[in-house]
This record gives sequence, C-alpha cells and structure tokens, in this order.
Amino acid sequence: MSKVAFITGITGQDGSYLSELLLSKDYEVHGIIRRHSTSGTEKIDHILDDRRFSGKFFLHYGDLTDSNNLTALIRKISPDEVYSLAAQSNVGTSFEIPEYTAEVTGVGTVRLLEAIRQINPKIKFYQASTSELFGGLPETAPQSETTPFHPRSPYAVAKLYSYWITVNYRESYGMFTCNGILFNHESPRRGTDFVTRKITLAIAKIMAGKQEKISLGNLNAKRDWGFAGDYVEGMWRMLQQDKPDDYVLATGETHTVREFVEAAFNEVDIKIEWKGTGVDEKGYCAKTGKLLVDVDPKFFRPAEVDLLLGDPTKAEKNLGWRRKVSFKELIKIMLDSDMAKYKGEI
Repeated sequence: MSKVAFITGITGQDGSYLSELLLSKDYEVHGIIRRHSTSGTEKIDHILDDRRFSGKFFLHYGDLTDSNNLTALIRKISPDEVYSLAAQSNVGTSFEIPEYTAEVTGVGTVRLLEAIRQINPKIKFYQASTSELFGGLPETAPQSETTPFHPRSPYAVAKLYSYWITVNYRESYGMFTCNGILFNHESPRRGTDFVTRKITLAIAKIMAGKQEKISLGNLNAKRDWGFAGDYVEGMWRMLQQDKPDDYVLATGETHTVREFVEAAFNEVDIKIEWKGTGVDEKGYCAKTGKLLVDVDPKFFRPAEVDLLLGDPTKAEKNLGWRRKVSFKELIKIMLDSDMAKYKGEI
C-alpha cells in the first residue's frame, strides 16, 4: 500500500516541492491550509489541477494554533509520516510580531508532536529547523550538527524551542523525530519578501522597464544558498532511516548578498560597478552608469546574522544526500522564471 504523508506548510515553497517528490514516489499526500478570502494555493495549483493525482492529493483546513484541529486531522488522516514545515518564517518580520512568531513557529510544533504521541507515536516526524539557530557568529563557521546555537531573532528563538522539543519527544517517548537544520534554500517559488527572490524579480522588472532599482539591506551578509528542490529530498531521506537523527543540509559554500546581486545581473549581461560604502553604497550599470542598487537602512535587522556556512558531511555520509544545483545554476533558474513574466530591455 502507498505511504501516507501529512504536510503542514504545504502551500509554501518547500511544501510544494515536497508534495511533488512524495507523489512521484506514490505517496498519498495530505496538507493543511488556513481558510482565507483568497485561495493562497498558487504554488500547488499545478498539482491540484493534475488529474494523475486525483485521489492522491488532499487539502484540509486547519491551523497550528488549534490543537484540537491538529489532533482530529492526525486521527482522520492516519499518516505514516508528518512533515512540519509551517511557520511564520520571515526573520525580519519576526521582530515586528514576536509573540505570534513564538505561538506558530514554536508552540505549534509541540501541538503537532503531542497529537502524534497521543494517537500513534509510531508516526515518523520531520521538523523543519533552520541555520538561523547558529546566529551567524564567524568563529563557528562552518556550522554542523555539533555547533552551539546562538539565535539572534524571535524567529530563530522560536525555532530553537521547536528543535529541542523535537529532540525531547525522541528521547522521552522513543518517537521517530528528526530535525533538518536547513541552510538557505531558494527557488522560483520563494516568497518575494526573501532577498534572493526580491533580487531576481526586481531585475526582471527592471529589464521590462517596470522598476528603476533594487533597495536592499546588508550587502555584506553571507549565506549558504542552495536549491529547495534538492533539500526536500533530504527531508524525505531523513525519515527513511532506521534510526532518527538530526542533520544539517547545506552546500558548504557561502556568498554575500552583493555577490548574489552581481551574479544575477550578470545573467542579463549587466556588470555592476559599486561606489560608496555602508548605507551610501550604490551599484551602477558599468556600461550606462544607471543606478540599479542602493541600500535602505529600513531593511537592516536589529541583530544581524553575518555569516552562515553549513557543513553537510553527516547528511552526505549517512543519508547519501548531495546538492545537485550550483549557486550559478540556482540564480539562472530563478531569474529565467521571473524574466518569463516580464519582457523588455533596460
């Protein structure tokens, strides 16, 4: 019989790629969505419209703040695997709504774990953890499963609770619970409030004459960027092991936001020339002198995470996981998708 999976956050970037992966492996896939006046299913509409998945792909209304609802869904769906992906996941926004972030991103995890424990503790559980746990302290790079945590945002603190409660349920109740400490993973389905997608979408609009420039925050921030489609395979592999454990998924290389900007503009044959420093730094088209990038202090965070660089050795050895899409290929995939929406020249 087909395995049954339950995914929270199914309408997000990772949820959509994970759904595709599990359906390709003949899973029956269930997801939870919140009721809105608009559907909010844009990232999975292609799955909903695909007749091949009729009877294999289901959506249920619910919310991570409602323990009774979660318990009822676990009982009704009776999944073999649960993937906990839902969260208030924007780091910058978490400073503005810290209490809500804690309620959903932190406490929501224990609600789900407790529902599983009460109904069927043999259900395998994956928790979407994050590289933000490490806080980006340069002396800790590269960061692995044994690197001390130092969360520097309400989002990261909430995820720290989720990480340890997942470990606690494994150690206390013998449940199969895993944390995937995923470093930044991007795609054309990334939300437009995340810096990588903000950059590629803005370039597409600039090329179409619909936007003048990109305004960004900390250009010196370094991140370990990979492709989301690669990372969801790692999630699945964690739940196929004989014993539960926690794993870092990363590329093992880091790039600044400035480098991402340069590489993305390079894809449309524009070389960026930088002038000034700090908040006065600006990026110009080397050929025309047109201003294309500037820095806006409103995008700086109260506590900056300067450097994230992951060490995926354990996942590569134990899971046989490898990232397939390179940094340059990732940018091209994202930019090509956004460029297809906007055509024109600078």
